[in-house]
Parts: sequence; C-alpha cells; structure tokens
Amino acid sequence: MAYMKTTTYTSGVNILASEVGLVLKTFEGTQAMATQVDDKKIIKAGTVVPTNNASAKGIVFEDVDITDDEKKPISVIIAGRVIKANLPVAVDTNAETALKASGIYFD
Repeated sequence: MAYMKTTTYTSGVNILASEVGLVLKTFEGTQAMATQVDDKKIIKAGTVVPTNNASAKGIVFEDVDITDDEKKPISVIIAGRVIKANLPVAVDTNAETALKASGIYFD
C-alpha cells in the first residue's frame, strides 16, 4: 500500500546567469552528495559534481530531495553561464578549470 506525503518547499537562489547555451545532462545523485537541511537530505543547486576538484563534470541545476533514496537521477549543467557568487560553496580552482574546459562560464 502506497502512502502519499506532502511537503512544502521554498524557492532557492538563482544560479543561472543566462539560459542561452544551457546544456543539461542526467547524472546519478547519491546521499553522499547531499547536505542535511532540517530533517531532509538535499543536494543543493550549484553543487559541483561528482566532487569539487579537478574531476568536476558539472553543476547541479536544481535542489533535489534525496532523503528517502540512496540514489536518484539529477539534472546537471555541463555547459552554460552560472553566477559564481550564488553557488552554495566556493568552487575549487581545479574544479573551476575543469568546468570552464567543459563549457561552463562563471559570471
């Protein structure tokens, strides 16, 4: 028997500088990528994936609630313009170099 649960969310901070040239791909998000927000595990929009270092492949497009799942598909920006100041954590210099090489521009 399935149970429904209703949750109210708030709007996050805009991380997009422009939608022109935006390219999204689906990646696998895990609870290890999430941060604890109250009683939820959330992968925040603007999180560098898979890790914030030279192996960076993209930036999470929107907040994802992964509280009830070990893994979940997430939308990741792999090309486009983002507002660096609005990202939830500072982007590592090696990650920034890798992201710029893949087509992400920081404003």
